[in-house]
Amino acid sequence: MESTIAFEALGVKVVNNSLSTAACMDKLWTISLLKKNGIPTPKTAVVFSYEAAQEVTKRFNYPLVIKPVNGSWGRLISMVRDDEELRSIMEHRMYLPGILSKVHLMQEYVKKPGRDIRVFVIGDEVPVAIYRVSRHWITNTARGGKAIPARIDGELEEISLKAAKAVGGEVLGLDVFEDPERGYLVNEINPVPEFKNTVAATGYDLPRKIAEYLVSNVRR
Repeated sequence: MESTIAFEALGVKVVNNSLSTAACMDKLWTISLLKKNGIPTPKTAVVFSYEAAQEVTKRFNYPLVIKPVNGSWGRLISMVRDDEELRSIMEHRMYLPGILSKVHLMQEYVKKPGRDIRVFVIGDEVPVAIYRVSRHWITNTARGGKAIPARIDGELEEISLKAAKAVGGEVLGLDVFEDPERGYLVNEINPVPEFKNTVAATGYDLPRKIAEYLVSNVRR
């Protein structure tokens, strides 16, 4: 992030730019931009205390998901099934060091079909996507999820491009849920997406696609 800011101060164009990167690295900022631009997301609340978390449970039914505003690889994400688990998890999080650990995102638990979707946006294209499949409710490949090729239909392509535009990004990895009633929900956006599992699962040369996009920007 700091290197992006430094290069931009020297007049260098960086992909993704610092504002987009900062927005995507902050899950609350991301959700706010998506909601502002009409992109469907899981129901989300932000709280700063156990008492506020209790109030959220009156509007969101259990189970709920609590996670930090920053982080990756499915770390520090917890499922809350009842009042006692809420008390225990909130108490634990409040004792973690750092100011941001006192900011808690609470989300509805989306009943995914045993998978989520990692969608890649490169410029104005959606070239490839994978399903991340797992028996565990956390489907991230860093937590044991298996990557298999995913089909990109017109609706998924449209919502992905709109989400990318909402955060101002050019090379992004979007985490998308499939809700049985509401359809696609954009959960998070990664401004520095890893693609090792995507290339292995699909055979698509994503590094080349990204490099070609960057070269095309230089030539403009």
